[in-house]
Amino acid sequence: MKHSNISIFVPHIGCPHLCSFCDQRTISGAQHAPTGEEVYEICQKAMTEVKDHGNTEIAFFGGSFTAISRDYMIELLEAAHKFVGEGKLRGIRCSTRPDCIDFEILQLLKSYGVTAIELGAQSMDDEVLELNERGHTAEDVENACNLIRAFDFELGLQMMIGLYGSTPQKEWETVERIAALCPDTVRIYPVVVLKNTRLGELLRSGEYVPFSFDKAVDIAASAITMFEGSGIRVIKCGLHASEFVEHDLIGGFYHPAFRELCEALIYRHNMEFVLKDAGNIVSAVIAVNDKCLSKAAGQKKSNIAYFAESGVNIKLVGDNDIPKYKCELRR
Repeated sequence: MKHSNISIFVPHIGCPHLCSFCDQRTISGAQHAPTGEEVYEICQKAMTEVKDHGNTEIAFFGGSFTAISRDYMIELLEAAHKFVGEGKLRGIRCSTRPDCIDFEILQLLKSYGVTAIELGAQSMDDEVLELNERGHTAEDVENACNLIRAFDFELGLQMMIGLYGSTPQKEWETVERIAALCPDTVRIYPVVVLKNTRLGELLRSGEYVPFSFDKAVDIAASAITMFEGSGIRVIKCGLHASEFVEHDLIGGFYHPAFRELCEALIYRHNMEFVLKDAGNIVSAVIAVNDKCLSKAAGQKKSNIAYFAESGVNIKLVGDNDIPKYKCELRR
């Protein structure tokens, strides 16, 4: 069954750093910090609406959960914990910073039924982390992951593509180091540059020159292939479309269907591979998983057009027995 979340957003109150890409002050001023009573009401309502309780988690997103005041964090956890257990919801998920994890915090989270912790690693390159004012190191990420694993939490990691000071090589090294930590899940966020951020200032001054949008898609597509090939679920790729993002966006790699672009590129590369083995042909029938026909065709059938321009007429057919992203040439 498909996993689902009851998402509860906690603003960035208490976050100890203002990262280059974060418009923390504006966001925190615009978002309401939920009370324990409100969390209880949200969960109570969800219990009547969610069909598969055993695959549903309460998810505290939006900031560094373990960096908020201890009393407030416990207030939220106490409210959520009432809905976790046998015959209720699966557990609680939260996101936080690597340097806001320690033994005592993990003991506390465990006692309130937290089942999964996501860390904002963003990069595994110390120079990139310093340039973007993250306030932690790659070693902090590794140490936090080891502690989380020791407590038997599900581990999620988040990475950002295209930060100030990064390069395609550094991105790939981050992908490899994250994969080596064996998280259960990964979220891939291409950098979006917002007004009122340090990154925005660097972009306007010309000091920050992002690589191309196509390169960001290529890196993300390669990362998806690497992670999923290693048994790591990519549960997000691209920033969620919102009025806030689209209003304050001044640069970066935003696209409302970013993941679809990446998946289309994966299919294009795999189709090129099977066509290369076939030799010189002018038409081909390529089979992909039934559920992936639109991904293989690409947005507005861009992959079909791409191969047509190179002189190959492609017809796609579905086959449920073919794994995701795989392609088979049919004569």
